[in-house]
Amino acid sequence: MDLMKLYEKLLKDYGKQDWWPVIRPFVPREWEVCAGAILTQNTNWKNVEKALDNMKSENLLTPESVLETPRETLERIIRPSGFYRQKAERLKTLAGFIMGFGSFNDFRKKVRRSELLGVKGIGPETADSILLYACGRPCFVIDAYTRRLVKSLKIETKTDYESLRKFFEDSLPKDPGLYREFHALIVEWGKADRVKQ
Repeated sequence: MDLMKLYEKLLKDYGKQDWWPVIRPFVPREWEVCAGAILTQNTNWKNVEKALDNMKSENLLTPESVLETPRETLERIIRPSGFYRQKAERLKTLAGFIMGFGSFNDFRKKVRRSELLGVKGIGPETADSILLYACGRPCFVIDAYTRRLVKSLKIETKTDYESLRKFFEDSLPKDPGLYREFHALIVEWGKADRVKQ
């Protein structure tokens, strides 16, 4: 399977997606991606948007402000995302981890995937989402839609996370912009495919 041809077909079918939707005044803007990557675990994006809007209303727009906010308050603010106690802890842990680099910019430049995976509550999909969308690194995000697409096209490859990630990364140019757009197109395909079923 030529993945660039698949990408071009999806692009023709669904048009440019321009992901990740960063629309709130988080500082830096990429902090919204990081917070969203935690909040989207085990829930849908509409619930994440409610939680992010609550963070905006409460002026929780930086990693520092998340660290300074009492946990019970943070839980109340992000409640729409579900699993709010666990996610409040994870947001605080991630904010502390990021600030351990000295600045968000240093985090973006210096963080290694293995370090992110060592943070409690961050698995491969969350880590790769942060690396790709917040740090601009060529890490392909594998999600349920990607697995479904690979299965529906009968692409011969192992379907565990790391094997699929390696398959995509080895088959495509190392281009974060391409990875972001391809991942977004796969999500769009998955949503359309789900409607058809």
